[in-house]
Amino acid sequence: MLIKYNNIVREILKATVLPLIPFTHAHPPPSFLPPLPTPSQNQHLHSGIHGDTSTGSERLEMRKRQQMQVQQEAAAATATANAAANVLHGRHRMGDACCFCWCCCCSCSCLTVRGEDETIQRSACDRRADGADNCEESPKPTAEDAGSWTSSFEKVMKSAAGRSCFRQFLRTEFSEENMMFWLACEELKKETNKTVVEEKVRQIYEDFISILSPKEVSLDSRVRDVINRNMLEPTSHTFDDAQQQIYTLMQRDSYPRYINSAAYTDLLKSLEEEPPPPPPSPKP
Repeated sequence: MLIKYNNIVREILKATVLPLIPFTHAHPPPSFLPPLPTPSQNQHLHSGIHGDTSTGSERLEMRKRQQMQVQQEAAAATATANAAANVLHGRHRMGDACCFCWCCCCSCSCLTVRGEDETIQRSACDRRADGADNCEESPKPTAEDAGSWTSSFEKVMKSAAGRSCFRQFLRTEFSEENMMFWLACEELKKETNKTVVEEKVRQIYEDFISILSPKEVSLDSRVRDVINRNMLEPTSHTFDDAQQQIYTLMQRDSYPRYINSAAYTDLLKSLEEEPPPPPPSPKP
């Protein structure tokens, strides 16, 4: 009973009175309390706490440096993007290309950059090409000439009037570019000057072969591969395979519809109803 009472008193003293007494090594606490730490232990404890604080500060500093580096990289990337945009904008204003390629066989981004002046000039050329060579401006066919067109497609293409009237029919079917491409290839074959040939080849490619052109003709992958190889050394026969394929397409697809069309029937009727030309007047 006495031992239990002593234990209770000891616990009360440990909880209330003893914590208020400044014990030292000269006056140590009672034996039932834990001993005071030695000076070496105090120094070790202090250095441990200080070390943890230093480690936390170093981590915070490292995190700040990383954030600053990320911000600097983001600012540099933004500046580079703005500079590239300014360069492209300047080239768009001037109509300059960003490389020496002049065909659309590669994926160069300069192919999408076209100057306003070039667009205006191309539009004017297109209008001249579209307006020329129609039924009204070309020689008028005779009834005999127009009647022979039913025998073969070759007769249509060998006749200037036949090509013109057939082209007008293709325009109603939104496939006029086929005849325009074929005629451009014929003109290219007549050219002998190397510089002019290269310029015409480039123009034909941009107008009818490039996937960026609204007048792109329909060619299979084999012919396109041939053209891309020929573009390395342009000649007057660069587009021979493509011209033959377009000729065959018009012969098999558009020509039968033209012969059976109302346009061709009306043309024959108008030519048959015309009075014969007057005989030449006798010489005095």
